[in-house]
Amino acid sequence: MKSTVNKMGKRKRIALVAHDNKKPDLLEWVKFNRQLLVRHELWATGTTGTLLKNELGLEVNILKSGPLGGDQQVGAKIAEGEIDFLIFFWDPLEPLPHDPDVKALLRIAVVWNIPVACNRSSADFMISSPLMDEEYPRLMPDYSDYRQREIKLS
Repeated sequence: MKSTVNKMGKRKRIALVAHDNKKPDLLEWVKFNRQLLVRHELWATGTTGTLLKNELGLEVNILKSGPLGGDQQVGAKIAEGEIDFLIFFWDPLEPLPHDPDVKALLRIAVVWNIPVACNRSSADFMISSPLMDEEYPRLMPDYSDYRQREIKLS
């Protein structure tokens, strides 16, 4: 598959998402990394974003709650190139009624080759990378052949 380069700017557009049981972990992680995160553009699903804004006083673009479409909104922003990476503290032990939305969000992040952190350790490694404060030439899959095949099938 061919690919193109999409420059990720120095100021990253970061989506922050957390399931209910993981919200305290994400809040603690964001509080610890506040100095770095305030230099970037933050997006979050409803409840998570409201907590980050109210408890930590952060400037956050708040979408809908995850189960009410917020996960899908984040996915759409990824597909449109408006989110550079995803920090999603999800709970692998809790069954969720919106599990298909969660899987779709993680899938779309992989489709568009954006970095994803699903726990504190991976988030720590990701934001401590020297690439965090640099432009990054992210390879974007070129799906033009796939789109042409799709048109021929219609």
